[in-house]
Amino acid sequence: MSEKKTKKEKIIGIDLGTSNSAAAIMIGGKPEIIPAAEGVSVGGKAFPSYVAFLKDGTRLVGEPARRQAVSNPEHTIRKIKRKMGTNHKITIEKKTYTPEEISAMILQKIKKDSEDYIGEEIQKAVITVPAYFNDAQRTATKDAGRIAGLDVVRIINEPTAACLAYGLDKSDEKSAKIAVLDLGGGTFDVTIMDMGEGVFEVLSTHGDTALGGSDMDEAIKEWIVKEFKRKTDVDLTNDPQPMMRIIEAAEKAKIDLSSSFSTRINLPFIAMGKDGQPLNLDLELTRAKLEDLISHILERLYTPMDKAMRDSKISKNQINKIIMVGGPSRMPSVQKAYADFFGRKPEKGVDPMECVAQGASIQAAVLSGEVEDLLLLDVTPLSLSIETLGGVSTPLIERNTTIPVERAKVFSTASDNQPSVEINVLQGERPMAQDNISLGRFHLDGIPPAPRGMPQIEVKFSIDANGIVNVTATDLGTKREQSITITGQSKLSEEEIQKKIKDAELHAEEDKLVREKIEARNELSGMAFQAEKLMKDNPDKVEDLKDDLIKAIDEAKELEKSEDLNQIKEAKDKLEKLLHKLAEKIYAQGGAPGGAPGGMGGMGGMSPEQAAAFAQQAAQAGKGGAGFGNMGGATYDSPDEGKKKKKKVVDVDWEDE
Repeated sequence: MSEKKTKKEKIIGIDLGTSNSAAAIMIGGKPEIIPAAEGVSVGGKAFPSYVAFLKDGTRLVGEPARRQAVSNPEHTIRKIKRKMGTNHKITIEKKTYTPEEISAMILQKIKKDSEDYIGEEIQKAVITVPAYFNDAQRTATKDAGRIAGLDVVRIINEPTAACLAYGLDKSDEKSAKIAVLDLGGGTFDVTIMDMGEGVFEVLSTHGDTALGGSDMDEAIKEWIVKEFKRKTDVDLTNDPQPMMRIIEAAEKAKIDLSSSFSTRINLPFIAMGKDGQPLNLDLELTRAKLEDLISHILERLYTPMDKAMRDSKISKNQINKIIMVGGPSRMPSVQKAYADFFGRKPEKGVDPMECVAQGASIQAAVLSGEVEDLLLLDVTPLSLSIETLGGVSTPLIERNTTIPVERAKVFSTASDNQPSVEINVLQGERPMAQDNISLGRFHLDGIPPAPRGMPQIEVKFSIDANGIVNVTATDLGTKREQSITITGQSKLSEEEIQKKIKDAELHAEEDKLVREKIEARNELSGMAFQAEKLMKDNPDKVEDLKDDLIKAIDEAKELEKSEDLNQIKEAKDKLEKLLHKLAEKIYAQGGAPGGAPGGMGGMGGMSPEQAAAFAQQAAQAGKGGAGFGNMGGATYDSPDEGKKKKKKVVDVDWEDE
């Protein structure tokens, strides 16, 4: 008797967009776009991201909501994606909605139309988000899916999904470097990827959170309003219904000019003239004029591309393919900007409007087991750190690190008999903790009494495939541990992420000096601590140096809050020389002191080279740490990292949040 094949569960891929959404599913080994019940709308869009409420309580979603937006602007919601992960509320007819609830209505529409198209119930989905969505925004997206009745099995980045769509039938070709340029309604994301033998690895990602097709629509809208006022002396700016008509006309004109050199903008009965007669709006817009109107917007495309290339550590001539994502990428002027920057034309084989949903459906098929031999390696957009002594931000996971990832580092206490440590989890690129975003704090208590620098506290960061962060602190002596999961508490927007990166670049030199001062003070403090300990443990061997050591130690303590870097360095040099002399005396008298730094006691006679090394170690003891001291040199990868080095695997075995 033949064994019956198990039917694999259908998982759809959803591109939940700012202006428009799309969905796809794998059928016969190929991703297929799912049509909306109403068919496609202007520009080939399946699910416009619109929700509207009528006076009789009827709710409209998608194309029906978009069609009535002109006559019902106050009760029509669009671009809700920009509010995801915030405390923003929408009130309509005395009823309040969260961004997650509005997004869930769009997802419910997609779910129902998908079920009608496929002919079976859909319970699971992979949903895409912009590369720079933070924990709050990703969690909000998953919550929207749950409200809509969908189990969101994976959140993946939009540019990464687009690259999957391109590479599905090319998974056996040798390594190719790919630039994914995602110009959507509200943001521009640039992702540099390495694709080969079924593995898709993100090398870097960068973006501009205030650059997209809606900025171009706004430029056209302003031109229309200005031209109409010039001809009729009527200002339409404060009239909602005409302005909604103009916004729609501006978008349509932009789309038309991607395939033609001129278009007419004709809006009859747009307003009443001063004489009481109806006025019509009739203008011609040429492609040349459009490119002039948006030239300042096109110019802004270059900075994110340049920064992504620098972060990727490869040159432009190493890029083999350029993939375009998003409706505005169809514009000839945008394609020219891409070609000018990279020195090669973008690929035309992938539809910019459909590729993100298609890529999401491929990832869905990987998770369901329908597609094998593909591995998706994404990255974290900002560095993750903890605060250490002096307010220094000590990174454990650097920006653009491949996820899933787990990293750990061993730290210690900053004072004698310290019973607990506070872990302040940070996100950002600045060297000082106060300049980064605090994602959360927690304490590890119950540390047994011990001298500073003796307890070993392991701090472990892990980021799962959805970008959710978990931090654990463990006392390696007692095995006592405490942990925190970073959910959507930081409310860090895409714009704030970009600002953090720009701040890091602008203040690089200033930050370097501040950190250098703090590290120098920490080193001086550690040296003074070790010098006092050596004097106490070896009173008979320090007599000749005692007065000089006491003076140097007192000077070190006086400089604990000094801002004079030169003075701190001079004090360090003086104390280091005294420690070197002390090491030589110990060597001459035939033994190292018990309990020397790093457990070097009981070594017997030392050579001059060993004495010098001993002095150097004493000088370096006690560096780092906030509330706790960084012992350094103990960063390592988890065993799971090895899985990502293998080719041709279906998925990384990683627990989803």
